[in-house]
Amino acid sequence: MSTHTVANKHAFADTMTMLRRNIIHAKRYPSMVFGILIMPTVLLLVFNYVFGGALEKSSGGEYIDYLAPGMLLLLPAYMTVSVAVSIATDKSKGIVNRFRVMAISQSSMLTGHVLGSLIQALGGMAVMTGIALLIGFRPNANLVEWVVAFGLLTLVTFAFTWLAIALGLLSPNPESASNAPFPIVMMPFLGSGLVATDTMPIGLRQFAEYQPFTPITETLRGLLMGTEIGANGWVSLAWCAVIAGGGYLWSKSIFRKQTS
Repeated sequence: MSTHTVANKHAFADTMTMLRRNIIHAKRYPSMVFGILIMPTVLLLVFNYVFGGALEKSSGGEYIDYLAPGMLLLLPAYMTVSVAVSIATDKSKGIVNRFRVMAISQSSMLTGHVLGSLIQALGGMAVMTGIALLIGFRPNANLVEWVVAFGLLTLVTFAFTWLAIALGLLSPNPESASNAPFPIVMMPFLGSGLVATDTMPIGLRQFAEYQPFTPITETLRGLLMGTEIGANGWVSLAWCAVIAGGGYLWSKSIFRKQTS
């Protein structure tokens, strides 16, 4: 067996160990997990029942059918806070330095956080989708379209998790890390998730149309509700690739400097 194969097996085993550590931490601190995963669902209910009557005209149909695909993207956005805080906590407690002197794959700590975040986010999306169906969400997607939609959500979560890791590594403490992803958390609200962009003032409309969450929202809406996707699908994949690649390289660079 080649040295490269052995190294890959060790890296995989170390990543699984870090994934278990991440899940155990989530169980020990359920309040943050609850807040991150449940708050988007609460916002779904608030926007549907409090603002839905006023906003229904801009949606061109049942507001919950317009709202639900966009609100699913709140989960990847909110997960960035949890990831950044977890990374900053590990760093401030000296865990990163402790792992540095252990015989483990140095990047496994980061990849363990990524996998743990994906599992939590997908669980939260499943819960939100179930609640949306209970309150009137009626998608017309077939099985393939559902699979593609959740595949896209997985890519979005993967991309923004790597960006959140970089923000957590840069933050001097967990408190700063909790504030660093705030622009990401706000971006789903400043896109087409709640209302059509053509109802916005021109400056905000231009921002909404060219930020990443709008084409992703329109792609999800097209997959689940049968609306026109156009070029939004390719634009969404391009955004995911750029954010994931940039976040990964940025995280690796910061991590290497901090552990050298």
